[in-house]
Amino acid sequence: MSIAEQLGSWTHTPLGDERGYIQPHSLKELWFHTGTKCNLECSFCLEGSSPSDKRLLTPKLEEVIPFIDEALSMGVEQFSFTGGEPFLAKDIVEILDYASKFKPCLVLTNGTEPLLKRLDALIALQSKNQHPVSFRISIDSPNEKEHDQGRGTGNFAKAFIGMRKLHQHGFSVSLARHIANNENQPEVDQQYRNLFSLNGIPPQTHIVAFPDFLPPGSLPSVPHITTHCMTAYQTEQQRENYMCASSKMIIKKGTEMQVYACTLVDDDPDYFMGNTLSESMQQKVNLKHHRCYSCFAHGASCSEM
Repeated sequence: MSIAEQLGSWTHTPLGDERGYIQPHSLKELWFHTGTKCNLECSFCLEGSSPSDKRLLTPKLEEVIPFIDEALSMGVEQFSFTGGEPFLAKDIVEILDYASKFKPCLVLTNGTEPLLKRLDALIALQSKNQHPVSFRISIDSPNEKEHDQGRGTGNFAKAFIGMRKLHQHGFSVSLARHIANNENQPEVDQQYRNLFSLNGIPPQTHIVAFPDFLPPGSLPSVPHITTHCMTAYQTEQQRENYMCASSKMIIKKGTEMQVYACTLVDDDPDYFMGNTLSESMQQKVNLKHHRCYSCFAHGASCSEM
């Protein structure tokens, strides 16, 4: 067996140990991927998104509704949306309109032009439906120059404009940021909180910090997670807190809607769990992907639940 084949083995590590795994226990959160098209093109993007990218396509309202309905029958508590940039999806407002009739919704966005163009339509949803729509804005660094080096000149200011406008109109907002090597996390968070105050945003606004997940298809050298690792170093409660234990993600590949284990592994077909949510919940999730190590070592999670 080649090194590539060993690294790619779904069930065993290169040393022949059984991989650690998660057995899903419930469906609390359902994610929808709105496609890898984005108005920005960032070299570090974990989805490889760009204005022309078509690795994952954008679902239509009629393709999303059956999964929302199935999730509701399974007791889902929240619907969340990621991309790409969700506000480039033609049907995104209609999708949020349908989903927020039943459960709270969270949208991950870069907070720039595509969001601002839909702001009036989003405001109209607030008084229409029972459940709120909230937003997480990606602002990689509290340093404007560092952020704009990755996302393009002017996008730091645009993201804060988007965040400020959402807050002013009564939406709940949070912020996603990168974790730099050897950073002083409390100090960096305080820099963001200072920026919140300057922009009229509550200083205690929630901040979600992520390690570098690397672009799609990356094969970094990280420790392999075995079944022994999962039982010797983690408790049952820790295992139950993995995203893949209580959430799934819907993606569109070609013309097919597919269920994947979580938001971080859509570049590996081994994490295709089926075409229905009920089918996917029966599938054991082996912790093969290098991003699974971020969950194991750092407790990384895309969820705010």
